[in-house]
This record gives sequence, structure tokens and C-alpha cells, in this order.
Amino acid sequence: MGTTINLQIEHEFSHYLLNEAKKRLLDYEKRFSANDANSLLMKVNQSAGIEAVAVDPDIFELIKIGKAYSVDSSNTLNIAIGPLIKLWKIGFSDAKVPTQAEIDERLTLIDPNLIQLNDEKQRVYLERKGMEIDLGALAKGFFADQIKHFLKKAGVKKGIIDLGGNVLLLGSHPINPDTLWRVGVQNPFMTRNNLAGLLNVKDKSVVTSGIYERTFVYNGEEYHHIFDSKTGYPVKNNIASLTIVSKESLTGELYTTMYYKAEAHDIIKQINQIQDVEAVVITKESEILITHGLVNDFIKVD
Repeated sequence: MGTTINLQIEHEFSHYLLNEAKKRLLDYEKRFSANDANSLLMKVNQSAGIEAVAVDPDIFELIKIGKAYSVDSSNTLNIAIGPLIKLWKIGFSDAKVPTQAEIDERLTLIDPNLIQLNDEKQRVYLERKGMEIDLGALAKGFFADQIKHFLKKAGVKKGIIDLGGNVLLLGSHPINPDTLWRVGVQNPFMTRNNLAGLLNVKDKSVVTSGIYERTFVYNGEEYHHIFDSKTGYPVKNNIASLTIVSKESLTGELYTTMYYKAEAHDIIKQINQIQDVEAVVITKESEILITHGLVNDFIKVD
């Protein structure tokens, strides 16, 4: 998954449960990967324009959720974005700025409406050859939620599932007197572990998306990895990072991607209208904006 994973729980059989959780995460990575030619997801992509492919129920579920949100062109989420991601290759050593002709060609392959789903047979068909589904914007949240359900079913009442930029907390903190967990919000203008603030949360998910880790510079201009499906270029706005606090991690993944196209104050205004979802937005001008529900739970770090 391209990140460091940290799992901690409080339970009599913690070693067994953590090993099982690790096995499940490795299995998810193997089956859902858009970069492993042997993954089940890649079998779908390799069969684009040729035939429908039967997939596992969990992959089908996530593709179905992803498509439902992707067909709304007003947001940034698009699980059919794969061909564009692999054209730019931002985050890899061979990243480049493609030609306009290359971008225009890929734009014809990233329409989520061309993903056909057969609920009865759990089959996925991509209508055009060259199409590719990429679940990277959703997968970690989905995985975290699945691991949480497994651990809670096993009787775990306290723990942390940290999938790098995606933190899901089980229950209350075992030591802190106020029972709240402290989750750091990265300062997007400084190196890792330099914080812009701390969130006090309990039994919540904290997901952050930003333009500060996967970037490259060409001819003096910086490009990041969050793309606009209409233009084929990285999204242009005043957002440096967006953090979502919610009950489920998948919700956080969806919202950090969906809302990244909006302007900072609009994000706060819209999230304030959504029950059980909160946000922290850091702009490129270093302004920190928070939703009403976090007024007493966000501590700015000077």
C-alpha cells in the first residue's frame, strides 16, 4: 500500500489477532492492487473492452461504491482515473508532464459511466480497451473499516489502526485521563512529523489527503497527484491538505477525495451541513479552517 502500517490493540490474544489482521491486509493489497499485474483488480483492467470478469464480493462492493460517487462530475473522485495516473506517474521516479495529445487520448478512457456492473454475477466490465480502475483513493479506508469490524467482533474494545494518513481508532484511549486519542494533523509545509495541530477524538476515523508528499517539479512548476478528470491535469485550488473526521474510514476517504476540487471556505460550509462528519482544511496560505464540531477538539501547534 506504499506506506507504513501500525496496528495496536488491547486484548488477551493480541498477538494472534494482530497476525490475523496483518494477513488480511496483505491479502487486500494483493487482490486490490492497481500496480500488481497478477491482482484480481488488474484482471478486470486487462480484460477492458474484451470481457466481463467475476470478482470477489468485497472488490465488487468497493467498485460499486466508487462508481456511484464517481459519476458525479462535480467532485474529484473518479475510480476510472487509472490511465491518467499511469500517464503522469507522479510519485514514481519516472514522473513526467505528458503532451496535450497524450492527455486528450487518456481523457477518453476515464469515464466512470463506462464501468458496467452485474450485481447478480458479481462481474465487472470496462467498455473500452485501455480503461483501468484504480481504487487507491478508497482502498485504505475500506481496508481499515474491515479490520476494525474483524477486531471488534473478536472482542477488541481499544486500539488503533494506522494505515499512513488514515487513522481509525477503536474506543477510548487506554491511558489518557480524558479517554481521548490525540491524532496529529501534518503541517503540509514541513517535513513528516511536524504538526499543524492535534485532534482529540474517540472511536473515530481521521483521514488526511494532501499535495505535499507525492509531487514533482518540472520547469519550475510543481505538480501533485490529485487530478481533475475534466482537464487531465492536477487540480488547481488553494488547498494544501484536507482532513476528515468521521465514524467510518471509507467515509473519510470518499470526502477527502470528493471535496478536494472545492475551495477551502466552501468545503467547511458544506461539511458543516453533514451529520457526524467534520473537517480541517489547511490552505496554501497557511490558513487553518475547521468545522463547528471541532471547535473544542482541535489544538493548533505553534
